[in-house]
Amino acid sequence: MASSRLVRTNLSPLFNWRPAHSASPVEALILRHRLRAIELLPWFLAICAYYAFADYLALGCQILIMILFAMSLDLVLGYAGIVTLGHSAFFGVGAYAAGIYAARVSGEPLSGLIIGAIAAAAIGWTSGLVILRTQGLTLLMLTLAITALLAEAANQASFITGGADGLQGVDMHPIFGIFNFDLYGHTAYIYCLVVLFVAWLFARRLIHSPFGQSLIGIRENAARMHAIGSPLRLRLVTIYTISAALAGVAGALLAQTTQFVGLTVLGFQRSGEIVIMLVFGGAGRLYGAFIGATLYMIAQDQLAKLDPTYWYFWIGLLLVLLVMFARGGVLGLIDQGLRALRSMR
Repeated sequence: MASSRLVRTNLSPLFNWRPAHSASPVEALILRHRLRAIELLPWFLAICAYYAFADYLALGCQILIMILFAMSLDLVLGYAGIVTLGHSAFFGVGAYAAGIYAARVSGEPLSGLIIGAIAAAAIGWTSGLVILRTQGLTLLMLTLAITALLAEAANQASFITGGADGLQGVDMHPIFGIFNFDLYGHTAYIYCLVVLFVAWLFARRLIHSPFGQSLIGIRENAARMHAIGSPLRLRLVTIYTISAALAGVAGALLAQTTQFVGLTVLGFQRSGEIVIMLVFGGAGRLYGAFIGATLYMIAQDQLAKLDPTYWYFWIGLLLVLLVMFARGGVLGLIDQGLRALRSMR
């Protein structure tokens, strides 16, 4: 058996470990599938927060939703290298689909999540077939254009979406007919946490699969992946569709827990904020979404209380400092600290 000395992999240094001399790449891939104890830390903290911050569960729901949203973006931006500033298109489509379903058809939550995921995935697949033929600035502009088109469509279709006044009458039924959405957010928090956990298990399995590894190869050297016969466009469209579906689930959760959908779910600001969250935590790390979204939402809440007018200035300053001194976000900063400690031994 290989030596038991441990070194970090390139994919996620903080959470993935493997033997220094693996017998084969296949064995290394299998080892990365194994769940490490430290990966349970975010879920332990989330459960503790439920009891320790019972008065802030509404904010907690928002944080969990943004973590899921950021994680969906990480799949395309961090792992596949697809640059986008229009990811709120899928978030908004999921929110409107779930909200309209609840207002016009049924308030059953789980079927609403599925409707939101399907609607967002459909938009992701159809748009991905077109825009993923392009690269760079053209791709970036097309993602923005799709979001703008959807936002204008939602504004004009006021007889369905409520237009600028927002979608009204989103009434949610109890989950499984038992758990009511209470005013204090107890049910909503657990509901969002469970959905996020399932999505995380799926995303974790995906990125450690051969398909996920091929996405990293495409990100690093698309020409070489094409030379060895990898179907680049098919895989990019596939991950773009999967990412859109997860973003749609996040949007559906927002519609269900707030029981309201406004045009802001399709706004450029939401797309920009989710990119900032991912930069905060660290893109291409999966767990960067957890750290970045949490830090951003808490900072936004506290800074808005301290400085309601110029709180965004402090967010921008924090972002500049992170980009200058921690290129890999907070996880990158932690890696630097761990390397410094090891070098001192």
